[in-house]
Order: sequence, then structure tokens, then C-alpha cells
Amino acid sequence: MHEYSIVQALLTQCEDIARENEAELVSKIVVKIGKMSGVEPHLLEIAFHTFKEKTVCDGAEFVMSVQPVVIECRVCGAVTELEKFHYKCPSCESLDVKVIDGEEMFLMSLEME
Repeated sequence: MHEYSIVQALLTQCEDIARENEAELVSKIVVKIGKMSGVEPHLLEIAFHTFKEKTVCDGAEFVMSVQPVVIECRVCGAVTELEKFHYKCPSCESLDVKVIDGEEMFLMSLEME
């Protein structure tokens, strides 16, 4: 389960940001998780709550925003949010598309005290 290593990296990043801002604790963490990121949101949440103890994030609220996959057609320029992972432009049916959102995981914001 790679969610545990992702959480360890996330907690390290939060600790670094808190230290840089002279904060004693993090009260809220907001992350954006793309549906194609390979991260399972429920497993990430379990891992976060398991490993946050005795860190600056102990007691922090963990908010996840799951992002759909969004493609852009290189032929007609249509931007489409996919419900199914079928990489074909629904406007012109071209297979020449690029993914513009939904493949990454980002730390979006922290609330610190």
C-alpha cells in the first residue's frame, strides 16, 4: 500500500511548512487527488489518521478533493470531464487527446496555528 509512503511524505512536507512559518501545529490539510493518480482516497485517509499522531498534524482535519479526469482534444480543442476512462473526444471522436487534470495529487492548503 503506497498510501503509507505518500502520507509520510505529506507529513514531512507539512512539518517543513509549519517550521518555515513558525507554526506550532497544523489544524487543517486540504489535498487534491486525481482519479487517475493511483491513490485510493479511503486508504490515504486511514494512513493519515494512523501516522499523524505526535506530529504537527496531530488533531488536524484532513480534507480530500477528488478530481475527475479532464481531457483536451488536440484536434477540435474541446475540454471534457470524463466519467469513464475512455480517452476519446466526445465532440469529434478523435483519439488525439491530452490529459489536463486528474492524474496528480497536490497539497492545496494548510491552516496553521
